[in-house]
Parts: sequence; structure tokens; C-alpha cells
Amino acid sequence: MKKTLLCTAALTAAVGAFAQKNATAVKYAQVITAEDAKKQLSVIASDAMEGRETGKPGADRAANYLAGEYKKIGLLPANKGSYFLDVPLTNTAFTFKSFMVNGHELAYGKDYVAMGGSGTKTIKANEVVFAGYGTEAEVTNADLTGKVVLIIGEPKPGTQTTADPRQRANFGSQALRSKNPALILLVGNVRPGMTGKVSERLALKRNEETASAPRQGMARPLMLTITPAVADQLLKSSGKTFEQLKAASAETTTAQTIKADVSADYATEVKDAKAVDIVAYMPGSDPKLKDEVLVFSAHYDHIGMLPEGTPGDRINNGADDDGSGTTGILEIARAFAQAKKDGKGPRRTLLFLGNVGEEKGLLGSEYYSEHPVFPLANTVTDLNIDMIGRRDPAHKDSPDYCYLIGSDKLSTTLHKVSENANNTYTNLAIDYKYNDPKDPERIYYRSDHYNFAKHNVPIVFYFDGVHEDYHRVSDEVSKIDFPLLVKRAQLVFFTGWDLANRDIRPAVDVTNDMPSSR
Repeated sequence: MKKTLLCTAALTAAVGAFAQKNATAVKYAQVITAEDAKKQLSVIASDAMEGRETGKPGADRAANYLAGEYKKIGLLPANKGSYFLDVPLTNTAFTFKSFMVNGHELAYGKDYVAMGGSGTKTIKANEVVFAGYGTEAEVTNADLTGKVVLIIGEPKPGTQTTADPRQRANFGSQALRSKNPALILLVGNVRPGMTGKVSERLALKRNEETASAPRQGMARPLMLTITPAVADQLLKSSGKTFEQLKAASAETTTAQTIKADVSADYATEVKDAKAVDIVAYMPGSDPKLKDEVLVFSAHYDHIGMLPEGTPGDRINNGADDDGSGTTGILEIARAFAQAKKDGKGPRRTLLFLGNVGEEKGLLGSEYYSEHPVFPLANTVTDLNIDMIGRRDPAHKDSPDYCYLIGSDKLSTTLHKVSENANNTYTNLAIDYKYNDPKDPERIYYRSDHYNFAKHNVPIVFYFDGVHEDYHRVSDEVSKIDFPLLVKRAQLVFFTGWDLANRDIRPAVDVTNDMPSSR
């Protein structure tokens, strides 16, 4: 009887403590408001930031503003007294003198754009190899060395790859690049309104031993995106249109050679460049746990401005991508800072990481993962936010929702914490569509959490989906759903509150079912 009473008392105390924790978390989640979120985002996504392109003045202005806000909140500089972690980059500028197909001079930004390459070369060819979708099966037996290769810039039906040409350029054509063609022509969309003949590409600067070596052992031939109309010009001698060859390619893996005159004359200039990640932290309060670190991340860069001479609005403000995520972690920092002032600070250390260069290939987070200010071994989780301010077409008329990616890929505990936070507090409709390893968009590889996950740090990625204003000048603050942004940010806060204060960090106890390479 006495033992039973003691057990009952202990259970009552435990439940009371749990209820108090719930009430405390709810109290500080209310610090995150639509009013303040709008105030912050209206600065971050303003015209003054000029689209926050990495390596440009607008991104520097945004970084300085954000560091100032973290300082006001009361967070500490995490990098030897600085809120900035220098990210050393190389800027490769491609200048095109000419690109001709069958005697027709093509216009950069209208008929074609550059996606990569190196060197200063003049390419001349009297034939082109059409290699379908450029898959390994289509190029394995083809002789492509020094040749011009034409491929379809979208996934082959039934294959696991991405529809995003930026990502396809990174991994979708590895098998093709290994065949050492002189020029790859990828048929896709060229954004109208661009002018000039210069394309720039940023990459992480490597040390002397690796700086001159192609990453992953791959050669980097010149790769251009051309319009379907240019592809038709190229294929004229075959008697077939691009769409006809595309339709046939769905049923075959055989490359074919077509007569065509192609010439490209271009030069490459490589210069050093620099950008910064933002690193602001809050020390943990528990002597036993303060060396463990929970990361909240969001990339603050965007895609900059359209070239001079473009009619109309030239500034890609990036209000949703990723001004919304950047605002989200600022708001979460405010909530934790208020808790700390009230003596309810987190037991573990919190790092608020503003990544640069995400739009250039996850550069800032990659650099951080290789040069962390806190050891990755001590990093318990990365909660990454990239676009939480809008609805996508699939959820236009749905209840409040959020896409979650990656919560179950490395840790069963993290997934349970994430699910519990939503079920207890926010009750969003969680959509795991992009968590499927077979999903063709491969969203798991397309934001900064990936550079933590590849080092076995558990992650959760919060995302609202791709909408009609993605990477367009129309991604404006006026289109943001601030109450929904707040609700999603509060979900991240509640998840972080649990992770920052629980006794035991999430165990890495799952074999990741995602393919290892992006």
C-alpha cells in the first residue's frame, strides 16, 4: 500500500513536470508573431538587398543586417568573436564570343545559357550525338570523347532523378561527363529577358592539393542549356523534330549521330571570391549537456537580379526562398532568448546558422560541415528551414500543412520527437511526399540539411513546396501567409525545445534509405 502510494506520487509529479514543460514551451512559442515576422522579412526581402546573390553586395548587406539582429537578441558570435564564418570561393566567369548552329548565331540568355565548364576554347564540330536523356544506359557504349552531345533536360520516364536542371547539372549527367565530351547541350527552359554573354559560377575554393582537380574525379566539359527551338535547328538534317526524337527516346537506349555544324568560342576567367555564413549561438545551461549543439539553419542567399536592360522588375526578392526560413530562425532565436532571460534557457547549446551559397550548390553548408565552429560529433540535430511562407498548388485548398523531409532517415528518436511536437502543439497536416527515396524531385538533396545528413547528423527539413513564384521576381513579401509561416516556425521551435532540453540526444540508429550521392 505504501509502495503503491509512493509510485502514484512519483507518477503525479512526473506528469506535473511534463505539463509544466508544455506550458513553458507554449509561453515562449507565442514570442513568434506574424507582426514581427513581417517586419523582419520586409527588410530581408527588400529591394535594398538586391536579391541577396552570393558574392554580391546585396548578400553582404543581408548578412550584416542579420548579424546585427542576432546581436540585439542577445546571441553570441560563434566564430572567435565574429558572427561571420568566411566561406572562400572561386568565381568562374564564362564569356561567350559566339555560339552557332548550322550557320545561325545564337543569343546568350535568349537561345542558350551556360551551366558549367572550364578553360578557354574554340569548339568546331560537323556532327552532334543525340544521347536521349543522358542516362548511364544511353551513354555507356557511345564514343563521346571530344564530341558535341545533345540530351533531354528532364528525367527519363520511370527513372529516379530530378526535374530541376540546376540539380541535374550536378549529378544527373555524371555518367555523361565521364565520357569526356567537348560540349553538352541540354534542352530545357531558358528564362526570357536575360541579356549579355557572360555566365558566372561559384564553387568552394579547395586547398593547393585539390584546387586544380575536378571534384569526384569528373571532367567538366562546357554544358549549355538550349531551347527546344535551337534543338530543332540542330536536328534539321535528321528530318525529325526534337519532340519526335524525345518521344522515341522513351523506348530506346541507343545514341545516334546527326550531321550538324556547331561552333562555340568562349573564354573562362577564374577569380577568388568570398562570402560568409552567419554563426550566432546561445550557450547551454546544463554543465553536462552544454557541449552538445542543436543547429537551426536557413540559407539567407537568393538568386540576385536579372541583367541590366531587362524590362520591368529585375530583383528576385526571394521572400519565400528563403527569406521565410531566415525569418523563421530569427523568430525562433527571439523565443529562446526570452526564455533564457526568464531563467528557462536551453540545456544544450543552440547554433543559429545562416548559410550562404545554397542557390549555388549548397556551398555555405558544405563549407560549414567541413569547418564547423562546433564539432559535428557534438551536433545532435540540424533543423533546417527552406521556404515556409506559402502554399503550393497541391495544398491550395487544404488545411495548414508542412512538408517534412528526413526526420526518420537517421534516427527513430528524432522522428518521434518531431511527430510528438506537431501532435501536441501545432497540428499541421504533415506531408511526407518528398521523404520518399523514389520521389523524382529529390528534395532531400536540395537544401542545406543534406550537408549535415551526409555526416550522419540527424536532420529535419521543413518546406512548403514549389509554387508558381519559385525563383521568379514575383516571389514577394506581399504573397507570404504570415500566420502559416508562424505556425510552421512554432513547429520547429517546439521540436527544438524538446531536443534542446531532453536528457539523451537522438541516437543515430537507422540505416539511411536515401541514395548516398546527390
